[in-house]
Amino acid sequence: MTKKVLIISSSPRKGGNSDLLCDQFAKGAQEAGHEVEKISLREHKINYCTGCGVCNETHRCVQKDDMAPLLDKMLAADVIVLATPVYFYSMDGQLKTFIDRTVPRYTDISHKDFYYILTSADTEKKNLARTVEALRGYTQDCLEDAHEKAVIYGTGAWQKGEIKNTPAYEEAYQAGKHC
Repeated sequence: MTKKVLIISSSPRKGGNSDLLCDQFAKGAQEAGHEVEKISLREHKINYCTGCGVCNETHRCVQKDDMAPLLDKMLAADVIVLATPVYFYSMDGQLKTFIDRTVPRYTDISHKDFYYILTSADTEKKNLARTVEALRGYTQDCLEDAHEKAVIYGTGAWQKGEIKNTPAYEEAYQAGKHC
């Protein structure tokens, strides 16, 4: 069965380590026959949520930026990959802002499979636990019937491209191939 796979890369660096893992996931998913789209948040204007509450009634954000069409893509996807470099033991600001801005329609983001891709210069997976828990807080506690399929830990990669020499590079490809 062909699935719609949406990869959300929050890497601020084009060709950064988490971005490269997204590409590997996409390669595997495409080879498996899935429809794949990768979104690089660095290429979109997404404002911070202002907490105005208007979307609670209208299910639309009053801000005019790039978020609404991205949210539509999330709703249409069967598989969603959330990828982030880990800064100071949490997801980067681009991904957090993106997640916050799903509020107008987060109750419609249901029955999705989720993969998390994390990269860090830190070599210890246990030090990424807070980031995983934050992502789980969103998907497991806020979204209906979300299924966590895998967490890909790209540890020990600081400089661009170092991720290619870690097990995570192949893991991302295999996860995409079997999503």
